[in-house]
Amino acid sequence: MPKKATAEDAKIIMRLYDLRREPEMRKARGWFAGFWPRNADEVVQVINSVNPQENAWLRQVSSYWDMAASFVLRGALNEELYLDNSGEMFFVLGKIYPFLKEIREKTKTPYLQRVEKVATRTKDARERLQMMVNRAEARRAAVAKG
Repeated sequence: MPKKATAEDAKIIMRLYDLRREPEMRKARGWFAGFWPRNADEVVQVINSVNPQENAWLRQVSSYWDMAASFVLRGALNEELYLDNSGEMFFVLGKIYPFLKEIREKTKTPYLQRVEKVATRTKDARERLQMMVNRAEARRAAVAKG
């Protein structure tokens, strides 16, 4: 049985929310919201600093969610409460999930490994991830059409 969420868990969630409102993080999140890579190579190009600002923003968004997921994996944060408040994590992962394995192979990194673990640990989380992958694919197709 998972541990019951505590007031301390709620404080961590609120602090994570506050961090997302930091001005540079808002810019990074805004950029990522409009980033619709069509394949692993487009993500790898950003990771390999095609544009230093985009590289920084991608790393900021990715490392934020990987850090937050690590709190769950290490038992510092209640998983159910975290999942209730992490829609954006599923959005981030859902966008690149179809190419994640290839991104890791090409960059030789465990890119978003903690996020993937949290997003695939339970049936509900896997279903939520699949929903976001489907939405991302539909959006990617719409962007490609113009």
